[in-house]
Amino acid sequence: MSDRSGTPGPLEATDRAILRELARDGRCSFTDLAERVGLSVSAVHQRVRRLEQRGALQGYVAKVDGEQIGLPLTAFISLTPIDPAAPDDYPQRLEHLPQIESCYSVAGDESYILQVRVASPLDLEELLRQIREAAKVSTRTTVVLSTPFENRPPAI
Repeated sequence: MSDRSGTPGPLEATDRAILRELARDGRCSFTDLAERVGLSVSAVHQRVRRLEQRGALQGYVAKVDGEQIGLPLTAFISLTPIDPAAPDDYPQRLEHLPQIESCYSVAGDESYILQVRVASPLDLEELLRQIREAAKVSTRTTVVLSTPFENRPPAI
């Protein structure tokens, strides 16, 4: 459903339950999902397709362990423009750097916060150099020591 502006309306409780289950286990079969939310398999399939079409369900991903793939160091890098009058095109200037996993536009002193994953402190130092050079920003870096939890499902 959508309102007069074309904006999708609020989600029904059943759709929220489907999203909650898929956020916990994106590989859940339609049969298991139907059982968990109390619908038929065809009804669940139809609702999942609608949730995908409206953009509430944006995809399915595999969670990869950084340590296992040789990228044990995670850091957050805050970007502050050197010239406040410069164009705000930092994401475009940095999208070529695959070490950047996430880029968040934020309110506050910084303009953006990046989440990066690299193999070593030397690799982080080199990445910082590349970021400063490409985006013409100053940086502030926070290195992650451990991750008690991450990528929790939203409180739907």
